[in-house]
Amino acid sequence: MSFYNENYEEYIDRTINADMGDIYKFFLKYAKTRGKLLDIGFGSGRDMLYFKSLGFDTYGIDPEPIFVSKAKEKGLEVECIDINDCFLEYDKYDYIWACASLLHIKKEKLNQVFIICSNLLKDNGIMYCSFKYGEFEGIIDNRYYTNLNEES
Repeated sequence: MSFYNENYEEYIDRTINADMGDIYKFFLKYAKTRGKLLDIGFGSGRDMLYFKSLGFDTYGIDPEPIFVSKAKEKGLEVECIDINDCFLEYDKYDYIWACASLLHIKKEKLNQVFIICSNLLKDNGIMYCSFKYGEFEGIIDNRYYTNLNEES
């Protein structure tokens, strides 16, 4: 997490206006109602702002205090929580959005994180998550990555 603490301004500037149109369109095909959406590892807050503008009831968690502080400045409802240590209420969310965030979790812990996410979702809830493609697991640019492919 020290990477994001030290480089948060550059990271926010680089990601806040990224074109997510195709990914949003894909997700919205399944998100038929505008319910409660949990954004895990929201970073710049880009996705929360978008979903909030569409009428979703958004809430975000991120383990990096600087992202939490910056998101609160944008009027977003967020908390400094690591998904590995999540204590949020179960069966609460219609949707979970974890865009390029769970890829920072070690592969051996992913199953437990998916169980946590499953417990946070209401019955028939929908979760979107994304990973870098491949079989790499390790540190790049001072950040830990778990890349996945179809098999993994």
